[in-house]
Amino acid sequence: MMQIQRQPTRAVCVGDGLVIGGGHPIAVQSMAATRTQDVAATVRQVRLLEAAGADLVRVAVDSRQDVTSLAQVRQQTRVPLSVDLQESYRLAADVAPHVQKIRYNPGHLHHHEKQVPVADKVARLVEVAERHGCALRVGVNCGSVDPALTERFPAADAVSPIVASALEHCALLDRLGFARYCVSLKDSDPNHVIDANIRFAAQRPDVPLHLGVTEAGLPPDGIVKTRIAFEQLLARGLGDTLRVSLTVPFDNKGEEVRVGRQIIADVAAGRFQSVPRYLPQGLNIISCPSCSRVENEAFVDLAMRVAAATSFAREHRITIAVMGCRVNGPGETDGADLGLWCAPRFVNLKRGPELVGQFSYDEVVERLLVEVRRLVEERPLLPAEPACPGARAR
Repeated sequence: MMQIQRQPTRAVCVGDGLVIGGGHPIAVQSMAATRTQDVAATVRQVRLLEAAGADLVRVAVDSRQDVTSLAQVRQQTRVPLSVDLQESYRLAADVAPHVQKIRYNPGHLHHHEKQVPVADKVARLVEVAERHGCALRVGVNCGSVDPALTERFPAADAVSPIVASALEHCALLDRLGFARYCVSLKDSDPNHVIDANIRFAAQRPDVPLHLGVTEAGLPPDGIVKTRIAFEQLLARGLGDTLRVSLTVPFDNKGEEVRVGRQIIADVAAGRFQSVPRYLPQGLNIISCPSCSRVENEAFVDLAMRVAAATSFAREHRITIAVMGCRVNGPGETDGADLGLWCAPRFVNLKRGPELVGQFSYDEVVERLLVEVRRLVEERPLLPAEPACPGARAR
């Protein structure tokens, strides 16, 4: 079975058993859609989501009454909990004893206590998180970006303010010496989600990413929009945790978890419903499909022999191109680590654009293996997924 080749990020512990990033399994989470003060309904939904396979469940808190209810929910549930403070960041110290993770939205920090600098508010959140051992999520949302940021960019640019906000808050947390955080950059447009996450990851590849298409809507359209974004990002190795946001009846909220796990499984198996960018994992053999331009039918057999003979190098990032004619052969093999382009009676073996030599169809594979073994010695194996003591099996 194929695996998703993840971009390396630092590990962020959420409680004692769940780890986000650092090569650990992609965590799937969801959110209770009940009123938090309806303790019975919230407990029922948290348990439903856990039974569906959620690694983390988020609960919203907007008032001190919600805090009291959250404490009761915590007593009756086991799955790690995250709290969504929205505009109530001042309640952080009250909720922290009951949760493993706190999500704050940078765009909401300016609504209350406007005389207090945002940096001071973030420092308060960090102090609370450190005191209670909580992780933080910087949750940037397209619908609530700080107006001061949106004014910096053209009105038609929906992505740059999101990225700028995330980077700004990462810098704030870094200056405070706090590293136990991840980031989400969400939009209702999957294309914006793709663009924002790629741009952010290019500048902060160390930060674990929470993926989501906000307000995705009703199935099946909401699933389709989410899948488009997730396939594109997961195929690039981006995404350490994710949430599928669907408009479904409360009793069906487990569908979010099931869809999320299905998308992960499909990407890992190479099953795509959208068209993600292809990122080779390990040994990558390029061979043309054969056509009337092929000058020796032995080309097809050669391609199969190359694949079989080089399988020992499958865990190394090596690209081998086997091309059947002189039309596309020279150019295609120039871009590969090793290339074979086939003439009527011999094969040109190349190292990038450099010609190694011309060999018969019978002898070229053995000569190719000399070059492959040289590359194997030069290039490390693909990174193995690191173990994390205490990480919960999922």
